Amino acid sequence: MRRILEPGPVVLVTSQHKGERNIMTMGWHMMLGFTPALFGCYIWPGNHSHELIRKSKQCVINVPTRALLDQVVGIGNTTGKDFDKFEHFGLTAEDAEHVDVPLIGEAYANFECRLHDGSKVGSYNLFIWEIVRARVAAEPAHPETLHYLGRGEFMVAGKIVNCRHRFKPQNL
Repeated sequence: MRRILEPGPVVLVTSQHKGERNIMTMGWHMMLGFTPALFGCYIWPGNHSHELIRKSKQCVINVPTRALLDQVVGIGNTTGKDFDKFEHFGLTAEDAEHVDVPLIGEAYANFECRLHDGSKVGSYNLFIWEIVRARVAAEPAHPETLHYLGRGEFMVAGKIVNCRHRFKPQNL
């Protein structure tokens, strides 16, 4: 199922609470709404970031590209309980504008989030976020995002097929 239904690019989630910060690799997420922009994600309670995020009620969703593949895998294979992942993996922590969580400077896009609905955290570990600020690089127009297929394999975003002319304007 995971190889077929994985919803989107792998992201790096940054968190911070009372001076402790962390980064986690995540693939289980989805867009939930447009106005406001809502984003949902599952965070395993055994993950060090779970507690930081649950307490702070904020995070940054960072979208890495193929250039950060080694960091994506390394971050996913380690725990932030033992060391600072920003320093260990050579990533730049930059200040966010609307949340008290660092964003990753090398990421293609950064989405600052505040908890919109925490009612499913206790039962399903499902966090529903409102994206309060988006920062996306101007180039490239079509980044090489990473999509996890399971079993240690990633698919890199590839060929673009433009069907814009076939869409109703209100659906674009």
